Formats: sequence, C-alpha cells, structure tokens
Amino acid sequence: MSLVLEGVSTVVNGQTHIYPTDLELSSGTMNVLLGPTSSGKTSLMRIMAGLDVPNTGKVLWGGKDVTGMRVQDRGVAMVYQQFINYPSMTVYDNIASPMRLLGQSAEQIDTAVKKAADLMKLSPFLDRKPLELSGGQQQRCALARALVKDAGLVLLDEPLANLDYKLREELRAEIPKIFEEAGSIFVYATTEPEEALLLGGNTAAMWEGKITQFGKTPTVYRQPVNATTARVFSDPPMNFLTVQKTGDRLMFGDGQSVVASGAFSGLKDGSYLAGFRPNHLELEKHSADAMIFTGNLNVTEITGSETFVHLDHHGENWVGLVHGVKDLEIGAALDVYLDPSHVYIFELDGTSVAPASYAVAA
Repeated sequence: MSLVLEGVSTVVNGQTHIYPTDLELSSGTMNVLLGPTSSGKTSLMRIMAGLDVPNTGKVLWGGKDVTGMRVQDRGVAMVYQQFINYPSMTVYDNIASPMRLLGQSAEQIDTAVKKAADLMKLSPFLDRKPLELSGGQQQRCALARALVKDAGLVLLDEPLANLDYKLREELRAEIPKIFEEAGSIFVYATTEPEEALLLGGNTAAMWEGKITQFGKTPTVYRQPVNATTARVFSDPPMNFLTVQKTGDRLMFGDGQSVVASGAFSGLKDGSYLAGFRPNHLELEKHSADAMIFTGNLNVTEITGSETFVHLDHHGENWVGLVHGVKDLEIGAALDVYLDPSHVYIFELDGTSVAPASYAVAA
C-alpha cells in the first residue's frame, strides 16, 4: 500500500498554505515532515488524513482516489501535540476505544491493549483516569490508542513537544521500534532537525508551504539540494558567506582562500554562496587547512555542555556551536576557524552545486 499526493494544494482566505505538492509514501516507512512553525506540516497532514479537502490535486491510497472521503472511512490514526484522551474513561478504556468502535472481540481488545500498555510503560496505570496521570503518561496513552487502532496511516503531529526532556529522548528512540512491525505509513511532524535524525527513515524538508526536498533522512541532511533545505535541516540554521571562484582558488574574504579542488574544481569563475553548519565553526585550529575568520561577539548561550556563539561577521549573523562552557567577552573581536571540507557551495539563487566533501565521504 502507498499514499500518494498528486498536486495537492490548500488556499485559505486567499492565502496559500500548501503549494501544489507531489509526494509518495510507502507502507512500513517512517516519514518525517521537518520545518519551522507555519511551514505547512499540519496542513499537509490534514490533507493526508482527510480532515481537509485540497483545493487542487488528489489523494490516492493504494491506488484508489480517496480525495474527499471522510476521515473515519480512511483507517487513519492521529496524535497531536496537545494529547487528547477521554477524561471519564480509564486508561484501559481509552486505549481500547478504537477497537471497540471497529467491533473487535473482547479477547482481541484485551490482548492488544495490554501489549500496547506494556510497550508504553502504562501497565500499572490501566485502571486510572487520564487526569490522574502525568503529562508524559497521558501522551503515551494517546500513542497507545493510535497503536492498537492498527491504522494504515499514523500521523504524529509534534507528539513529544510538551514532554520533559528525558521522556522525549526515550520516546524518540522507542517510537520507530514500537511501530516498525505494524507495516503502516508513519508521518511525524517536527521542528527539530535532531529529532528527524534520531527517527531516521525519510525526511521531507518544508518551507513556507513547499517541500524543498524529500528522501532518506541522512541524504537530505548531508546533501541538501538547495540552501533552503540546508537552513531547515540545521539547528541553529546554516551560516552563509558570499565567495568568489577565481581561477584555481575559492576566495572567502578576510584574506582567506583555498585551492578549488575536488567538487569545487569544476566551478565556473564567479560568485557563490558558501554554507557551513554552526557545529563546524571552531574556536581553535584543528586542521592544517582551516581558515580563520574574525567577527564581533554579540551573544553567548550556554546549554550546559555546549556554548552557542553569535557573531557579526561583516554584517552577516553567524552562529557557532562549540563544546564546553566558554567565558568569552561580549562585544570583543573573536577568531573562529572553519575546515574547508565542511563547506557547501550554492548558486546565489540557492541551488546546490557542490556538497561538502565530508558529507560525500560519510
């Protein structure tokens, strides 16, 4: 079975939420919709579920046109960021509810509920009401209900966003394992690139109502086809710098240049955008080829084990992500280093022309 979107779009009050979009998802796959708030992730999920009818295009399920078919007739399960449980029912009855609606036997329901509860670590709480549970346990109850529904399409709309850090980490690792045997199509919306990488499978990078790239998650991360995808799949977003290709050298400004070897050697002379992720900016020179740039330090953010370094480099805002807690002087000049193997090259319109050599070798 497959879910196919053919030219679907959504326009609300004259404003385009989803531009004409084509997408094909296969059974048994985890598919991540990655993008910032208002990029169109939820709008696209609502079309997939049948909650909204697209203004143009059609939705095919197993080759059948289901555009306009009621959501209850599609075999869809959906879990939202704001978890939804029935407050008057026990946890057991909440999980069992979709199976009862389908008329399944008490024995089938009991087996499935207990298995799902065990996977979600809810077995001790089956007799409790949802409001007697913690927020994390309530969300796991909603996930368990989606699991027993045995739906062909499971939509998870930022389901872990309201949970504490430790539980998010646990469930991020568990969700692919929990659902991998079901053979359903799983679509998981998130704003966090790290979450997409942890979930694996496929990723569709989204920006302003458009899918900018879709493919295997590691490939989309390592080899973005354009600067927009590179920005989306980097947290903080990828840094950029205008560079010049002249002869056999790539000129980076600040007196820095490198030999245009490898993928860079075939570039025509002219201007390009160089892109590099924040974690590739360093405060020390770790490779012989590393280039040095000087910027003014605007802000530092300490996360505990890492420090975000915000720089003004000739009017460009750069962010570096460096290991450890750094005591740096705000407003002072700061030298940072960049290994050329971590540099992506894009046309000025954002089209990728040369991926970073480290990414190709990975």
